[in-house]
Amino acid sequence: MAKQHTDGERHWYAIHTYSGYENAVARNLRQRIESLGMEDRIFEVVVPTEKKIRVKGGKRITEEERIYPGYVLVDMVVTDDSWYVVRNTPRVTGFVGSGTQPVPLRKEELDTLMNRMKDDAPKHHIDLSIDDAIMIVDGPFKELEGKVGEIDSERGKVKVLVSMFGRETPVELDFLQIRKI
Repeated sequence: MAKQHTDGERHWYAIHTYSGYENAVARNLRQRIESLGMEDRIFEVVVPTEKKIRVKGGKRITEEERIYPGYVLVDMVVTDDSWYVVRNTPRVTGFVGSGTQPVPLRKEELDTLMNRMKDDAPKHHIDLSIDDAIMIVDGPFKELEGKVGEIDSERGKVKVLVSMFGRETPVELDFLQIRKI
């Protein structure tokens, strides 16, 4: 194994995992930290997620969605031993960095990510783009067709241009009231 350079300082690092196995990797790594007595060098393991609102079966549900699929964050001091423990956790493909040298996350990156994870107001997941053709499925304009003019994902609203009386009229709708054609 290549000798790891370490400045002896605690930093956050991103590790690459098989996509879909982030939670399993985090669980395995936490168990390895405990069983191998690495609590003094590996402090925290986080799968970055945020809350998203989706529609399933016509109902709004809030789900946790991975911000960076295929990545887990680790707060640690890199030494030969701590590097080995993380690197040899099942389904970890490596540290993000150059070669065998892990590169810590920049403070700005970490702050932005942590704020995104702390945000309790879930974001609406609206799978639409401007000019998409839609059908209105609920409300006073039900069964009219239109096209998307604006998307407000913070509020879960969509401005739709509907042809009425020979001209396009903007109508603000909840994203639950429309479906993509």
